[in-house]
Amino acid sequence: MRFFLGTHQPSWLARDLGVPLLVSHRRLADRRSLPRATGPWACDSGGFTELSMHGRWRIDERGYIAALRRYATEISNLAWAAPMDHMTEAHVLARTGATVRVHQHRTVANFLRLRDLAPELPIIPVLQGQSIADYNRCADFYERHGVDLAALPLVGVGSVCRRQHTAEVEQIMRSLSARGYRLHAFGAKVLGLGRYADTISSSDSAAWSFRGRYVPGCTPSHRSESNCLRFALAWHTRLLTSLRAEEPGDQRDRGPTSARGTGPRARGQKTGRTRPGSPRPRQAEGRTAARAQNTRAS
Repeated sequence: MRFFLGTHQPSWLARDLGVPLLVSHRRLADRRSLPRATGPWACDSGGFTELSMHGRWRIDERGYIAALRRYATEISNLAWAAPMDHMTEAHVLARTGATVRVHQHRTVANFLRLRDLAPELPIIPVLQGQSIADYNRCADFYERHGVDLAALPLVGVGSVCRRQHTAEVEQIMRSLSARGYRLHAFGAKVLGLGRYADTISSSDSAAWSFRGRYVPGCTPSHRSESNCLRFALAWHTRLLTSLRAEEPGDQRDRGPTSARGTGPRARGQKTGRTRPGSPRPRQAEGRTAARAQNTRAS
């Protein structure tokens, strides 16, 4: 599984960090000059904040495409970009005055429009919903419009950040993985990944920054660690280490596996080890990170 480190600092893109980054369009849009990326990165649309604050998108599809083309050219190394999707958290729905189904239709329509405007850009479709049935219905909407989600390199799963560690979200991920989708879980952190990492291809989080607000700065120039590169990289390393530690046995014991969950753990076969969905002890770091907001709020 590939984990994108969410950051509010676009300048980090120019640093040779050896870690894929996720940066919001909101952090890049107003910059006169852009850093040149040394490694792969992903662009989040900033939709969570946009809809939470304004109840609508204040930019149209052509404006967003123009921005993405600029990032792809000037920053380079763009792995993928999120569409202008519509989240389905209760407070977002209250802000827009629309229903889950309406937000799903808007999300699908936006992806189709962006794809038509810029087929050369690596924009991924995103599934939105609340229940398992919701997400599968959203997937059906895409399929009915001729989008073969199983043939795409990545399909995002939104509106799971604040409940990413729950059994319901695990069931959602396994249900979508069973359809053959390569999934990106927006905002899934240690507690969530410990349950369903075997079903997804990638995830992201900026939970380190939330935690860093309450940690004294490592230098006199840092009031806290909320924007500290060293703190962020250390958090990223601990997260990956904790996930590896939770893997039962080694690759030879488990048999063939993939990010899409095709191994024994994903199929529910008995391995004589703890099931992926069962409770496990985790570090306090993971418990704190689980309460952090999604990087999509940046």
